[in-house]
Amino acid sequence: MLFFAVGISAQSAGIESIYTDLNAKNCKTLEQSNEYTGWYRGECPGIGGYKLQVTEGDIRQSIDVVAPNKKKYQLDFTSIVSGGFSSVGEKAEWRVTRKGKIITPTAFIVRYNASENPEDSTKITSYLVVTKITKEEICITDIVKPDAKANEEARKLADSSPTKPCKVSEN
Repeated sequence: MLFFAVGISAQSAGIESIYTDLNAKNCKTLEQSNEYTGWYRGECPGIGGYKLQVTEGDIRQSIDVVAPNKKKYQLDFTSIVSGGFSSVGEKAEWRVTRKGKIITPTAFIVRYNASENPEDSTKITSYLVVTKITKEEICITDIVKPDAKANEEARKLADSSPTKPCKVSEN
């Protein structure tokens, strides 16, 4: 009986996940430097008119969000999540609501892999970064550390993110 009640509660919330690709081969390259300077910016399709731009410089990646009105929001993963060498995961999980054929994103979750151990750069910490999307702002609200239930926790945090404050750089 409890399972049934939980199922209805989740369904009545009306929030679901849609995934988009962040893999460079499926995104449009906007800027790219030579192999020595290592700069890249690619634009990946999103949901509801939003696009995600994956940026890389100095072997560190981040994401900028381009809203349907073309306004760009820089998430600055390297200052807010980790300054270590890093890469974003290959998928973005968008938390969305549907009204008929209209899909409205309220948040998204991205895996962020950071090398934070100066003794052994092969040791990677894999965070889940939660970003809220509201009419007023788009910003990181939560960083989920590795854990067996990290995906479920990130979804819960994403679903409550519209009312949360933005994280700011600790630098």
